[in-house]
Amino acid sequence: MEIMYVYTRKRSEFGRPCSFSDRPAEVNVDIPPDPSMASSFILRNPVDSYVQHTSDMSEHEVNTERVEVESRGVNHVEGGWPKDINPQEVEQTIRFRKKVEKDENYVNTITHLGTLMEHCVKQNNAINIYEEYFEEEEMVEVEDEPPSAKTINVISKLTSFFDVLLSKRDPNVTKRTATHLSWHPDTCKKLAVAYSSLEFQQNMKNMSFDSYIWDLENPNKPELVLRPSSPLVSLEYNPKDSHVLVGGCYNGQMAYWDTRKGGLPVEVSAVEVSHRDPVYGAIWLQSKTGTECFSASTDGQVLWWDIRKLAEPTEMLVLDITRKGLLENALGAVTLEFEPTMPTKFMVGTEQGIVIACNRKAKTPPEKITSTYSGHHGPVYALARNPFYPKIFLTVGDWTARIWSEEIKESSIMWTKYHLSYLTDGCWSTVRPAVFFTTRSDGTLDVWDFLFKQNDPSLSLKVCDEPLSSLRLQDNGCVVGCGSKLGTVTLLEISSGLCTLQRNEKMLATAMFERETKREKILEARHREMRLKERARSEGQGSEVEERPVESPQEVLDRARKEFFEVIEVELQRQARAETQHLGGKVKDRAGEEEAAVVAAAQGEESQLPKDKEEEEEEEKDAA
Repeated sequence: MEIMYVYTRKRSEFGRPCSFSDRPAEVNVDIPPDPSMASSFILRNPVDSYVQHTSDMSEHEVNTERVEVESRGVNHVEGGWPKDINPQEVEQTIRFRKKVEKDENYVNTITHLGTLMEHCVKQNNAINIYEEYFEEEEMVEVEDEPPSAKTINVISKLTSFFDVLLSKRDPNVTKRTATHLSWHPDTCKKLAVAYSSLEFQQNMKNMSFDSYIWDLENPNKPELVLRPSSPLVSLEYNPKDSHVLVGGCYNGQMAYWDTRKGGLPVEVSAVEVSHRDPVYGAIWLQSKTGTECFSASTDGQVLWWDIRKLAEPTEMLVLDITRKGLLENALGAVTLEFEPTMPTKFMVGTEQGIVIACNRKAKTPPEKITSTYSGHHGPVYALARNPFYPKIFLTVGDWTARIWSEEIKESSIMWTKYHLSYLTDGCWSTVRPAVFFTTRSDGTLDVWDFLFKQNDPSLSLKVCDEPLSSLRLQDNGCVVGCGSKLGTVTLLEISSGLCTLQRNEKMLATAMFERETKREKILEARHREMRLKERARSEGQGSEVEERPVESPQEVLDRARKEFFEVIEVELQRQARAETQHLGGKVKDRAGEEEAAVVAAAQGEESQLPKDKEEEEEEEKDAA
């Protein structure tokens, strides 16, 4: 910018006060009117003038420097050993302990500290400072506030080049589905998300295989990028070791990660011994080592693994409900369910809408399939036992969610209405036995409280425009994560009324489950009785059916036509008889009336005459 003019002033004149004084007015210029200019004057009538008054505005932009936050931690290990002792060497530590225990100072110190410790232990045993005196107060009725939920975080995979430079998120242009969510078992501040494209033959060459672990306190970029050999369909934290995760891949392989060792898998199962289809379910088992898990896939197999040796599965089960163990007859598994309190039992939801209940400890493979439940018109996308009543479980498929009892095989004991959009996932509340969640393909999250309302959800929330694909609830029951088809994960905080145990709720839920189970048992017994009667009737007519020759389609058509016209002929005859009987009845009634009139006339002609006169007088009055 060029400087056009510079204003200068002496330094002594800066801040100089102005001195004003009163004086008479002075005429500086006097311009008298000029009559000769009147001819040039033009009168404007009307006169239009415009006035606009707006405040002056200025626009400023500020671009602050981006601050990248990196999480760091300190790992405290066993200490207190001398420098020449390696704590990892058992022999050295045992030898050092024996040496210290023989020292007289050690014995005197332990004796002195033992008396002090004994005094403190007696104090602790004298009174429980953590005793809850009013436990029932925690289950007070929540105020009558309407059910609600608020969004607390949205985790999405940005795709533009600018976003990649800023946030270092997934650079893949192809939208990938958030197929599975898993909360960190200790802090619930981290969320592992498996991303993969489940659209058939829609995988592009440059599509990323990465999945992420997000830190909710720093959601600008993933805390750790998991780099599998094939996109992950399922991903689960180990409940015993929060550093270990197991994942099921799209190509059927199993892999596990140790977050302390980076984003590459520690070990991957061989393709030859893995599943043949995507692994839709992978769950950790309750074991002493904490290294055992099992998986299920649409290839119809359930495989058990030990992550210390993924070279081959430890056990296998073919989901053939005919109990022949044939893989070509197996039903494809879409979801798995395992309850730690029932370590030998597990359930599998299949593509055909059938739920298979299994027992791992059965002697033979056919005996491992204990029972089946059929109630959906399509794949069972979600399967979960009630955390308070393990014999009650929830299934989500087609357009409904259904609640089942293990005792009833024929039908579910409760179910939701048929929605207009497909249901994609569901789970029970971890704190309330009567509340469960479902997601729909129109992007809606439904929260059901069947103690409050059975026909409609207590809360329906439009989370996003694209279909929701996965759902996972925190252990505290207050925060729910919803994954969408485009890879967006939305975290919602549920209102206190839906995540606080109500007074007598367990008793009411138990009563409702027992009542509905009893009702279904009565209906099932009635249906069984009707089927037995029908079978007995069909067996009684079996000989006649066997003697009847096999008819051709034309003969069946001719016989049906003949029977149809015979039925019409019988109906016409019946109508004709009814009309004849109706006419005959009218004739008899008329003859009876005439006979009664003759008898009346013969018995009392005298009494009839006055009556006729009276009638004539009444008629004359009416005419007048």
